[in-house]
Amino acid sequence: MSDFDITDSFHKIFLAGVGAVAMTAEKSQEVVGEFVKKGELTVEQGKALNEELSRKAKEVIDGTSDDALKAKMEAMSPDQRAAYAAKVAKMAADIEAETVKVEVKDADAE
Repeated sequence: MSDFDITDSFHKIFLAGVGAVAMTAEKSQEVVGEFVKKGELTVEQGKALNEELSRKAKEVIDGTSDDALKAKMEAMSPDQRAAYAAKVAKMAADIEAETVKVEVKDADAE
């Protein structure tokens, strides 16, 4: 096996993509702010444009994440995919178990 770690490479590519999107969104918000200051956009138009830019950036990040995950799984053998799916299912179940905590009040305390 080579020294090339495909998982690490996808992780780095994903992080680079997220960083690029974040920088672009940040710069876009600065530009919108400048337009508002100059009176070329109203504050409401600027807010709407910033919301749209943020939504689009989130879509790109989500898509990049999905693409990276798909590529990672395509590189796995069927057995590795099954083990990975089981691991993710366990993690999801653990998270659900943590969030479904119920606080019970003592009836006598009221």
